[in-house]
Amino acid sequence: MKIIPSEERKQIRMLKPNEGKKLEIIVEGEKYCRYPIKTRVISEKDNISEVVTEYSGSYLQNNDMVVISERVVAITQGRAIPISKIHPSWIAKLLVKFVYKPSWGIGIGSPWTMQAAIDEAGAVRIITAGALGTLGKLVGIRGLFYRLVGNGINAIDGPTSYTLPPGNKCATLGPKDPENVARKIQEQIANSLKLKVSVAIIDANDIGARIEGATEGVNRDLICKMFRDNPLGQAHEQTPMAIVRKIADQ
Repeated sequence: MKIIPSEERKQIRMLKPNEGKKLEIIVEGEKYCRYPIKTRVISEKDNISEVVTEYSGSYLQNNDMVVISERVVAITQGRAIPISKIHPSWIAKLLVKFVYKPSWGIGIGSPWTMQAAIDEAGAVRIITAGALGTLGKLVGIRGLFYRLVGNGINAIDGPTSYTLPPGNKCATLGPKDPENVARKIQEQIANSLKLKVSVAIIDANDIGARIEGATEGVNRDLICKMFRDNPLGQAHEQTPMAIVRKIADQ
């Protein structure tokens, strides 16, 4: 991929926020812009490093940060499994009855995603973590289940009506080795565009955000606060990544 000459670079101010979202946010006294980047529909045939470089490259400058949805990373790794290929066991059908089903996504609240979780972590681990998680809630400790079960189970999501095809008929696992993926994306941008940027892979929804992987020096807590309103969009918006830039740096 060639270096993009300055005269061919696009103005980042042309990028608009998704509906109901804002470009600017103030976090810890500093003002930032989160510019969503629109892409084509990404599949397992794509290389995520090349995709990020291709679509963000015309707008990037030194010291920017690229924040990428963990879902699109997982898709390029072939971790979006058609539900037609998942056959829920009786254990999955039983356990799913005890899962809270939020309005913003499915998580492991379907027989298909529960079976995917069992395949990733094992039934014994799922059941044990579930039991201890329930006890934790009784004493005011929330989120214990996902901390105990590990294996990226917290990043599993299922088919929804608003997910773009073919993802609307898939159970998507969390990305594999997201720390290494972030480093490879950073290296691709450095080699192709001769730019120094940082990279974070995020799992964000309407109730919060979590960094799955990031390059060295990234303030993960800061990025989570910055993306607490979930400015990315992977439905009709087709914006699974964003460029983050401090206002003062423009």
